[in-house]
Amino acid sequence: MVTKLIIGVVITLAAIVALVLVLAIVGGIVAGLLAPLIGSVPISYNLRSIRARWTSTIVAILGIAGTVGVFVAMLSLARGFRATLVASGTPDDALVMRAGSTSEMMGGITLDSVKLVQDKPGVARDASGQPLVTQEVVGVVPIPLISTGTDANVEVRGVSPNVLQIRKFVKIVQGRMFHSGLDELVVGRNASKTYEGLTVGNTVNFGGGHWKVVGVFDAGGSSFDSEVWCDARILNEVLKRPENIFQSATVHLTSPAAFDKFKDSITSDPQLNLEVEREVDYYAKQSSAMTQLITVLGGLVAAVMAIGAVFGALNTMYSAVSERGREIATMRALGFSSWNVILSFLFEALLISFIAGIIGCLVVLPLNGMTTQTMNFSTFSNIAFAFKITFNLLVMGVIFALAMGVLGGLLPAVRAALRPVAVTLREL
Repeated sequence: MVTKLIIGVVITLAAIVALVLVLAIVGGIVAGLLAPLIGSVPISYNLRSIRARWTSTIVAILGIAGTVGVFVAMLSLARGFRATLVASGTPDDALVMRAGSTSEMMGGITLDSVKLVQDKPGVARDASGQPLVTQEVVGVVPIPLISTGTDANVEVRGVSPNVLQIRKFVKIVQGRMFHSGLDELVVGRNASKTYEGLTVGNTVNFGGGHWKVVGVFDAGGSSFDSEVWCDARILNEVLKRPENIFQSATVHLTSPAAFDKFKDSITSDPQLNLEVEREVDYYAKQSSAMTQLITVLGGLVAAVMAIGAVFGALNTMYSAVSERGREIATMRALGFSSWNVILSFLFEALLISFIAGIIGCLVVLPLNGMTTQTMNFSTFSNIAFAFKITFNLLVMGVIFALAMGVLGGLLPAVRAALRPVAVTLREL
């Protein structure tokens, strides 16, 4: 755990350094290209103005930085949720459900159908020649949260004993795998830390059964880490469901390329009323609703905050224009064009917003990798996932800050440039 944290910190710091270097290089190139248009005198006045009006500048920086922080944090939530679900699937695993099912919770597949599926082309087999197929049952049970003691919905997944040969990224990290035919559980790493009683050696009660926790597994940060696994037949029995009906079957294929042939053999078989998806595609679809919700909500919040930040920048730049009337008039009288003045003030606004964007990104970076949880609307169970702040997301945050800087600086810049020199000098 400590090693992962250290690696995460190193990667995060590397991302910060890379971001600053890239933006500094780009900024240097842009400044070099604009220098002939702006002129050295206006830029020097810009820098002096920022230093002289440090209170209003700080207010503008805080407004933009706060907006960028919220923007990046909300998008990192959406990306983290999607990454957690997508990590639950692999390209060489196929999910088989009843035709028309929108999720496993709504699925249904008989044992006879599973046996037919096992003999289809493309199905991988173990060393003894047994097909690598796990028929699965999904249920939701209430278990108290460690943090509050209140019940939360936990997804319980009944699987076949060979499931670890199919989902090879899942590893038992404590205890052992459950034994087939017994009331035993293995629990995901996040579930073990989140819910009461889900530690090795404890017994938990749900569905009228008494279950002994015999192991903890690590599913590589996927949604399975929030689940509890047991024998599918035992779970059917405890939940008083039909013995030979499951909700889905996951098939390990010989290779990702075998998917199309396997799918065609299923959909063309008149004995089967089933549909097939790559497991990774299924979980990507399951993540879309929540991802869109978080993105839309985050966008709305960021938009509202951005309006306030832009007004803050407008106030700062208008203040600069009113306080520097003499300087602007003098520059115009010395031969600097309106275009020089506009670019000069935009440069000042962009510099302020660039600094604010970097600060906003730095403030939210500690959230990267931090775990939170929410309701998965597809299964109505809790799912743990981590904030996922990427380099691309940091760049988007800085670009968002620069956009706010342009919006906040353009009107004051135009006003400063178009104001007649004679009028300005006469008013001073």
